[in-house]
Formats: sequence, C-alpha cells, structure tokens
Amino acid sequence: MTVRRLHPPSHIRTPRYIMGLTGEICLVVGNFPNPEELAYGRNGEPTKTLYRVRFFQSGIWPNYAGNPADTLDIELYEHWLTPVVP
Repeated sequence: MTVRRLHPPSHIRTPRYIMGLTGEICLVVGNFPNPEELAYGRNGEPTKTLYRVRFFQSGIWPNYAGNPADTLDIELYEHWLTPVVP
C-alpha cells in the first residue's frame, strides 16, 4: 500500500515523513473511531480500519547506513492508504 500525500490544514494521525512511500500491510489491527474526527469533539463515525504497515528504513531515510533488512512499522488508518498499481 502507498501512503497518500495529503496536507489538510487539520489534525492528522499520519507522519508526514511516510507520505508517498509504499509499504506492506503486516497486520489488520481492527476498526476504531476515526481519531482525526475525535480530535474535534466529533463521534469518530464511521469507524476506520487500522493497519500496521511495514516499511524498509532504507526507503524512508536518505543515506540509511543500517542493515538493509531493517524495517519500521507504523499504524495507519485506511483512508491514508491506496493500493499499489502494478
């Protein structure tokens, strides 16, 4: 999945440094109220699916000097993810 590049002027729960990058879903965490709506006192409905997405650190950080197999897992909500088109 690829993380969408959005820059809304509101509260978001997605790190900007991961936007536009592609990772692999490694876990479906579950369905939860949308925290971006909860931040404004709304009820968070409809619920959103939360995924744990794994990224290779060498694809995130320029000049990464660690092990090429090093990864970073980030939990991201479904509305931030788009399928990778082959």
